[in-house]
Amino acid sequence: MPKRLLIIEDNRSLVTNLFAYLEPRDYAIDAAQDGQAGLQLALKADYDAIVLDWMLPRLNGEDVIRELRARGRHTPVLMLTALDDLAHKIAGFRAGVDDYLTKPFAVAELEVRLDALILRSKGRGQVLQVADLRYDLATQEVTRAGTPLQIYAGGKKLLEGLMRASPAVVPRARLESILWGDDPPDRELLRSHVYELRKSVDGAFATKLVHTVPKVGYRIAMLEPES
Repeated sequence: MPKRLLIIEDNRSLVTNLFAYLEPRDYAIDAAQDGQAGLQLALKADYDAIVLDWMLPRLNGEDVIRELRARGRHTPVLMLTALDDLAHKIAGFRAGVDDYLTKPFAVAELEVRLDALILRSKGRGQVLQVADLRYDLATQEVTRAGTPLQIYAGGKKLLEGLMRASPAVVPRARLESILWGDDPPDRELLRSHVYELRKSVDGAFATKLVHTVPKVGYRIAMLEPES
């Protein structure tokens, strides 16, 4: 299965070279030439990795990665930039990038770094856990406090999206995209799916993990009791 890559870079000749090198090596690539367009793509689709330039029109790379992380998106990001001083490297990592490669660079090194990021990401993601809720992606088994939970396929998609983002709030539009792609049905249908998921995850337990954030979305988290 091809690895899905998003390249956010305004240098067209560089993007063309990356397409030419990576596509024959089992990468399916999307590209954006400014930070705002790249951010929208990164929020709309699920990528295995993102290559992100720092100096971009409309929204710079540092702001793009901060917004992604603030919205609970943990896609591995490699910052690819001509800014090679230590201060920018530190700022990039603090903003949330996973790797940093400076221009000029060897495309073969970029490929190796991307492969490593994707492999580590998939390895970390085999088991998701929030409090006593555990989802083994390899076996598709969901348990809470050791008790198996019965959750249908669509509910598991929803659960994975919420658990990967935890404790952040996942917007309704993002959850609709997880379930139905670019063509969501009636908005009330998401409410029904969350209701069924909440029954499975919280129904038999005193501590509730599935929370509604009015007018925004939903999240799975262990919240402190109100004083």
